[in-house]
Amino acid sequence: MTAKWTWAAAGAAALAAALVSQAARAQQGPSVSRAVVQRHDLRAPGEEGVMALVEIPPGGREGRHTHPAEAFVYVVDGAITFDRDGAPSANYKAGDTFFIAAGEVHEAINKGTVPAKLVAVFVADKGKPLTTQVK
Repeated sequence: MTAKWTWAAAGAAALAAALVSQAARAQQGPSVSRAVVQRHDLRAPGEEGVMALVEIPPGGREGRHTHPAEAFVYVVDGAITFDRDGAPSANYKAGDTFFIAAGEVHEAINKGTVPAKLVAVFVADKGKPLTTQVK
């Protein structure tokens, strides 16, 4: 194979990979953003408090996941449908609060037309990841 054909094949492969990646992102829907805004040690040894902002765009969903910590959640703006294993779906809007037990498989979905903004406060074991995706 000549160098010209090698470069052409490499370019075609790169383009195909980019298109597959773009198609995969499109199937997942709009991306959710999470940002830790405060982290502080607590009195209990090995525990910390963590505050995070979560934004779910219209049509977005978090994907099923768990937390190794209890979470107290406040909906700042917008609305979500909250699915948790073993319980009926619940709807929360701006001003509502809810609790997520440690290890509970759940997912928030924004079926609305404006971004949903939430504040989540965790009481967590220090050093553990806050979110684990579930298949």
